[in-house]
Amino acid sequence: MVHHRFHDLPWRWGVTDEEVAAPYPCDGLLTVPSRPLFRGVDVDAPSQVVFRWLCQVRVAPYSYDWIDNRGRRSPTELTPGADDLAIGQRFQVFEITAFEHGAHITGRGTPAAERIFGPIAVTYRVAPCGTERSRLVVRLDVADRALGYPLAWGDLVMMRRQLLNLKNLAERGRQRTYH
Repeated sequence: MVHHRFHDLPWRWGVTDEEVAAPYPCDGLLTVPSRPLFRGVDVDAPSQVVFRWLCQVRVAPYSYDWIDNRGRRSPTELTPGADDLAIGQRFQVFEITAFEHGAHITGRGTPAAERIFGPIAVTYRVAPCGTERSRLVVRLDVADRALGYPLAWGDLVMMRRQLLNLKNLAERGRQRTYH
């Protein structure tokens, strides 16, 4: 059962206890003490569709475009080639360290991002819930330091919007696949 308990904010939103306890590919990417943040959303679309929309985060942030995309609107159509993932590619403020098509994209903060936020690592995980539903769960590890709490609140606002936007786009049935 997904919990939205106020006392869990800003560390977790929309995730189950099982999702919080599960291992993630970003485990061990940070060598400094860190704290995980968890965000999750149910999506009424097959996991392959959700994953394809997740790949769009290589193209645009899908959160509040006026803040983190210089006012340019994130695409509402799939971008050809956005799902051609490779280790070392940029994925917003991360560089991809591992991925499995249809399952997860994992990364470590870019040098520029880590100068601002400190060491950060992430896994975006898509899991099927039957044939027509999915879970999109994100674990973001942030270094334990003074910026951790304000970063957690800022991330909650931005990532919540990102996940809800990706959910809505996947559910709208824009299922064209580009290779």
